[in-house]
Amino acid sequence: MSNENVGFAIVGLGSIADFHAAAVEHATGAKLVAVYSRSQEKCAKFAEEHNATPCSTLEELFARTDVEVVMIATPSGAHADIAIQAMKAGKHVLCEKPLDVTLEKIDAVLKTAQETKRIAAAIFQSRFGENAIALKAAIDAGRFGKLSICSAYIKWWRSLEYYSSSSWRGTWALDGGGALMNQGIHAVDLLQWLVGMPTEVSAYISTVGHDGLEVEDNAVASLRFKNGALGVIEGSTACYPGTAKRIEISGTDGYVILEDDNVIRWEFRNPEPNDDEIRKPKEGGGIGGGASDPRAISFQGHQYQIENLVQAIRNGAKVAIPASEARNAVRLILGIYESSKTGKPVKF
Repeated sequence: MSNENVGFAIVGLGSIADFHAAAVEHATGAKLVAVYSRSQEKCAKFAEEHNATPCSTLEELFARTDVEVVMIATPSGAHADIAIQAMKAGKHVLCEKPLDVTLEKIDAVLKTAQETKRIAAAIFQSRFGENAIALKAAIDAGRFGKLSICSAYIKWWRSLEYYSSSSWRGTWALDGGGALMNQGIHAVDLLQWLVGMPTEVSAYISTVGHDGLEVEDNAVASLRFKNGALGVIEGSTACYPGTAKRIEISGTDGYVILEDDNVIRWEFRNPEPNDDEIRKPKEGGGIGGGASDPRAISFQGHQYQIENLVQAIRNGAKVAIPASEARNAVRLILGIYESSKTGKPVKF
């Protein structure tokens, strides 16, 4: 055990990297020490802004003894390759969502983590919202009775300029998909974390709002869960002006709606004393959503995960979202894509 700050490095300096840097700088027990980008100009500027050291190569970054954790913020389809290199160099990994865009690459990450005895964790900050945690506790306590309908709705907006701003965005190879794999994955992960993976999915995807886009900007899936509950996932980046990410959980004894992390409805057949407190509007923006602006989020959820990882490294605490669990959202989204392609249900 060491009382020194855990050294973090960021690989990939696109727009999300600013949130990673801010989260590290505010996190207890963490320090940003190095950064890397293929653009040396961007790397130097980012390093100066965040008081870190720019590295000219990945090998240089991996060789630094003051780097214990590599945060990966590159295009999605490059996540696994960098994660594997980092772990083989002795570093722990905290990867931006999704862990990668194929199960084969994700499983290679899991195998490498096991072989190197390094931590591989993934960012899903929506799980750290105060009301998302309260909802999870209510489900686990059985307050809903029998779950009946469990659904997620992500009706967001992204402009053509958003997709054209980077060559990897909106491609199957590096984005892994569109409205679901990039934007909707937070709600997909949140839904399966709350109620478990579905056993079967039937789906359609389409591209309706962005001419020439390679991937989907519209998706609808029907879900069947192990306990007999049903549900829907709706994901889009073609819904102007964009609305808050919405989770609805219904059961024989209760009904809850969360929009981002705000409680819209919290009703149970058997009330409990803290229900009124949960219903109260919360001060501040919380985790945020990004319905029409991908930067309209908070770094708070990233900060929580960084602090959790510091505790895991220093004190052996349980990792909040290990790579093995981050696999679920990708698995579910790939099942939706497969069902749309084949016209048949996909069973898990």
